[in-house]
Amino acid sequence: MSGPAPAPLLGPQGPFPHAPLADPLERRWLHYAFFTRDGRLSLVANIAWLGGGPDSPPLTTAVLLVHEAGVGWSCSQWNAVSERMPWSSFRHGGPREDLLALRSRRGVPAVDLQLRRTATPCSSQCATFHDEHWMRWQSEPGVLADGTWSVDGRPPVHASAVGYHERVRGRWGWPEMGGWVFGFCNDVGGAEDRAPEWAVVFTLLQPSGRPEESAASVMLWRRGRLVQHFGRRALRVSVAGQLDRDRVSLQPTLARTLGTPPAAPIPAVLAIEGVQGADAIRLGFRADAAARLAIPSESSLRPFSVHEVVGAMELLVVHRGRRTTWSGPSVVEFAGGAAGGLGDGR
Repeated sequence: MSGPAPAPLLGPQGPFPHAPLADPLERRWLHYAFFTRDGRLSLVANIAWLGGGPDSPPLTTAVLLVHEAGVGWSCSQWNAVSERMPWSSFRHGGPREDLLALRSRRGVPAVDLQLRRTATPCSSQCATFHDEHWMRWQSEPGVLADGTWSVDGRPPVHASAVGYHERVRGRWGWPEMGGWVFGFCNDVGGAEDRAPEWAVVFTLLQPSGRPEESAASVMLWRRGRLVQHFGRRALRVSVAGQLDRDRVSLQPTLARTLGTPPAAPIPAVLAIEGVQGADAIRLGFRADAAARLAIPSESSLRPFSVHEVVGAMELLVVHRGRRTTWSGPSVVEFAGGAAGGLGDGR
């Protein structure tokens, strides 16, 4: 006699706990970013579940940005459509590969990609700040993508890409968050069906007014295996110049109707250096173009923005006595505005 399926013994099958979102500041995100191997097309996608209040249910949002070199950005509104739960490597019992099919409600931009993981994720990281606010995230580079890309006014194109996936959950207000800098780069020079020879992911959190609560890390993968983690005290971060505001586009288009004030400038160059024992890393990112995503704040009237910035990254790695240089296309997020942050001109 059959009965209900037993509960999974290793926790929830999905990328997040089954517990409902009960607080307006509670959040869960799935984040994706990819570059085609020729560097012509790139995408950033974010799917978020936001907690509701006493009289309002939780809210789901999704946004898709596609950037074409020499052309610019194509962006959905915050209601991009996915016919099924997008693939995530952070789940038990799931396939190694599946689809990311996401489109704007007007049809473009849209992507229909088969994703496949080639690397192991980093260990889950957690930052606490302003007493009751916290964020937890887990990253995985070297995700391979193959499928169709659709942008404004042109037929869909088929392309292969390599990128990054991340899950984030926590409870925070944007003024307390202050700002963050996040980015990744895969070495795309190797075989298209294997893990990148090298990959790097970095994070810098800057809670407002609490410099002692800042968090930072740089993680290095080789052939799909995490081989080094540089902690906050092993890192030095610096910026130079400002990205020309003509290269910054406010997205989605409806955000222009909100009277959104100017945001902090975006650094033209980001440099990070790290030393951990005999290992070292040095990376330099040069910004090329940015999409500014205006985000409403649940607890403040001041604006908060996440800038998705595309550009090129050059890296020097010293690992186990071996010195290596490589470069590749990169996406860096500069977020802030509610209470300052790196590169805000202060």
